[in-house]
Amino acid sequence: MTTALITGSTAGIGAAFARRLAADGHDLVLVARDTKRLREQATELHDRHGIEAEVLTADLATDEGIDAVTARLGDRRNPVDLLINNAGFGNKGRFLEVSLADELTMLKVHCEAVLRLTSAAAEAMRERGRGGVVNVASVAAFVPRGTYGASKAWVVQFTQGVAKDLAGSGVRLMALCPGFVRTEFHARAGMGTDNIPGWMWLDADKLVAAALNDLARGRTVSVPDPRYKALMGIVKVVPRDLLGGLTSRTGRKYGPR
Repeated sequence: MTTALITGSTAGIGAAFARRLAADGHDLVLVARDTKRLREQATELHDRHGIEAEVLTADLATDEGIDAVTARLGDRRNPVDLLINNAGFGNKGRFLEVSLADELTMLKVHCEAVLRLTSAAAEAMRERGRGGVVNVASVAAFVPRGTYGASKAWVVQFTQGVAKDLAGSGVRLMALCPGFVRTEFHARAGMGTDNIPGWMWLDADKLVAAALNDLARGRTVSVPDPRYKALMGIVKVVPRDLLGGLTSRTGRKYGPR
């Protein structure tokens, strides 16, 4: 039986990945900061699907947390076959309204943790000649959106580059770029969502199903919804200056996830 490790597993997209992978018969390593929620999630998934669900409490904003997860990914006796780098957050406010410490924490979680976890997983997977990594980014990666958008743009570029370097190794990598998803993401950041049209919201379970299909097809970037595929097509032809003005008026605090 294969094993998947999911960061940020207790809510939102991470929880949807956990539900789908457990239903498909994968054992899980569930990673988040809240031990109580992790244990409840592990028990529920084990009881419902009969899979093994390991709990790993870790804060990916700290070196200790990243070290703990990289150590688990490097365990050759209990290999991880699929890594879902999902942990992430948003900051409410425009640039200079958010503290530098919070901006640096975002880069730690969105960039450094993704780099280090991907490296640990891919090294072990390459030795076995198989495995997969999904790095959760955002459609905000393709528009000017301050630190959030910039960090997600890094995730996309990094994932595409590593996928090219590891081509033929049996290790697949994909950047997942969702739009607005109905999760705890915005509420936890204190962000309002009243100005977001209803048609822009995505269902997390359908999103995950589309993402896993794209991974199986060998895609390195997944924008898993026709509405957002169309929007990203428009983004490519809109002048960057105009696009920057539009996104600044909506406010970076509304970065999709």
